[in-house]
Amino acid sequence: MLAGGRARRLGGVSKPDVRVGGVALLDHALAAVAGATAAVVVGPPTLARPGVATVLEDPPDGGPVAGIAAGLDALPADGPDLVVVLACDVPRAAHVLPALLAAVGDADGARTVADGRAQHLVAVYRRAALRAALDALPAVHGAAAHRLVGGLRLVDVVDDRGASADADTWADVERLDAALGDRIDP
Repeated sequence: MLAGGRARRLGGVSKPDVRVGGVALLDHALAAVAGATAAVVVGPPTLARPGVATVLEDPPDGGPVAGIAAGLDALPADGPDLVVVLACDVPRAAHVLPALLAAVGDADGARTVADGRAQHLVAVYRRAALRAALDALPAVHGAAAHRLVGGLRLVDVVDDRGASADADTWADVERLDAALGDRIDP
């Protein structure tokens, strides 16, 4: 779970704590992976949740690729073959994760594609392939996600229901809040 960053377009508030549909964005993301054998939140210690490892990339503010590296390093060595990479600001990710998991097959991973754009942070990757891609980068701090996954064999899962819509701006938050506001569970 990538929960770092500065949330500049939200005025610097703690994006993981922003409530959508009555639930913090981070808690929506954690609910999406509730059945996983292990979960890691990559973000500041203030985001700690019981039973969930919380780590921060070193140095902080390294971007999503540095966060992915820190999260992967924090998983148990005997952890799962498939790793869900999920930005915390995608409150409806639970709706697309089953399709991603089903689509991986023998590929290196599966990612959502919404409006023609690949969503590398709403994706499932094979752990070994993700590790090899990270190790191939000259540096993870400041690296672009598309460079990380550029050499991987990925299956694209089209998201035509808006499940990968993220909360980058207050208008996004309002739209997602309205869509999820009548729900009890994330």
